[in-house]
Parts: sequence; C-alpha cells; structure tokens
Amino acid sequence: MRIVRTVRELRAAVAAAKAAGSTAALIPTMGALHEGHLSLVRAARAEHGFVMMSIFVNPTQFTEAADLAAYPRNEDRDAALAESAGVDLVFAPDAAELYPAGFATTVHVAGAITETLEGAGRGPAHFDGVATIVSKLLIAAAPDAAYFGQKDAQQLVVVRRMVADLGLPVRIVACPTSRDDDGLARSSRNTRLSTEQRSSALAIPRALAAIAESARSGETDAAALRERGAAVLAQSGLTAEYLALVDPDTLEAVPRVTGATLCAIAVRVGEVRLIDNVLLGAGPEQR
Repeated sequence: MRIVRTVRELRAAVAAAKAAGSTAALIPTMGALHEGHLSLVRAARAEHGFVMMSIFVNPTQFTEAADLAAYPRNEDRDAALAESAGVDLVFAPDAAELYPAGFATTVHVAGAITETLEGAGRGPAHFDGVATIVSKLLIAAAPDAAYFGQKDAQQLVVVRRMVADLGLPVRIVACPTSRDDDGLARSSRNTRLSTEQRSSALAIPRALAAIAESARSGETDAAALRERGAAVLAQSGLTAEYLALVDPDTLEAVPRVTGATLCAIAVRVGEVRLIDNVLLGAGPEQR
C-alpha cells in the first residue's frame, strides 16, 4: 500500500491503475478508522481493482472548534488498518495541499437538504465544507465510484445532489450503517463516551427501533412516531436535538409515513453529539 501526500501523486497513481485496466474506487474519510470504514473498503474491493482511501480532517466542515480539536488523529494506526482491509493507496494531504494560499471557492448546495437537520443545528457552513472537500477529492482522484455510509444520511443526499448538479462522472455508493453488537452506530466519536454514557447512548438505536416497529404495525402519523421515539430516549435521560421524519431524497418533513421515509436523529450524550437514522416504509429491508 502506498501513501501519497499530493494531488499530483494521486492522479499519477490512478492513471497508472486505469491504464492497467482497473476501475478505481474512493472511500473519503477523516481517519480515526473503525469497522464502519473497513466495511466500505470491503464493498469497494469487491467491485474494483484499485481502492483508494483519503484521510483528511477537513477543518471547514467543523462548526465547533472543540469538536475539531478533539477529533482523534493517528495516521500510523489508520494506515495499518487500511492496508489490512485491502486499500491500495492512501491519500493523506496536509491542509495546504487542498486549501492553498488564496483559496476562495466554496461549493454550496442550496435548499432543505443543507438547511434542515444537521444544517439547522451546525449552520450552513458545515455542508459548504462537506460539498467543497468532497468535490475536490472526487476531482483530484477521478474515481469510478465513491463509497459512503448510510449513517451520515444527510451528507449522502448532499453529495449525490452535488455530483448530479456538477455532472461529475462518478457513481455514489451507499452502504448500510455499520453497528456494534449492542446496536450503536459505529462512529469515531464513540471513543469519547464513558462507560456510563455508552450505556445511555444505546437508547438511540432503541428509539429508532421502536419507531420502526410502530411504523410496521401500521402507525403512519409522524408526530405519534416522534413521540414514541422521544419516550424511549427519555427513559435514559436523553432528549433529541432533532428527531425528524423526512423525505429521503429532499429531506422535507412529512406529516405521515406513506412511503419510504427517513427517520433521522441527533442526540448529545454528555459532550458527544451522535447521529443515526432508520429508513421507514421501505418493506422488509428497513434498516
């Protein structure tokens, strides 16, 4: 496995792989790798001959300085995990490589898909940062496909919209949310939870499961489903920053579950902010 630091090296490696007949996949990450990231690698490895991973803690998508400062960084550990999972190349640039002096361009995706949920809580600059860095990575790496986890559902919607609007020739692949054995969605932030907080955080997947069960049992009223989830959170002393039922493509709120509906949640457990989601009304494959 190679580690490269510059866009020039990255493009040369991708060009060589494609010239040899391989298709290329990219897994964009901010490091602090866990099983969720590695599951994306395995999905990409099954479909492509050349698999890349980017590791870059993108400062422009953090709206809280403390969150950026606390984000774990251990490149040696990440590189070892990436190699063991089958990554061929890691792109690990410094900030100056992607945001050189005089950088003045922002990719902005407008509408409900960036202004609601995470956008409402973290501000519009968050998804500006996401859209800008992902577009830069996709342009630099020129992959045939890029792999993302469904846990970050809103990010996935934003990236798909951005790719469609800019006409980028890349397929965006969504992989199911990776969960620990206790049901908690895997996240780099989970390492910041104390044992007691981890126990409390399990109310998040329980709340989503309760909502999904109510929906399968015939409840369609969005307000009633939200109340069901809030009650489960309250049992562990938690309150959601948001608990929303929205259209999975537009992220506009829906009053009733009459088809595929995304139930998205954000909860602070101590100082750690966790997000998760479940897709309702999608038949037996609900997750």
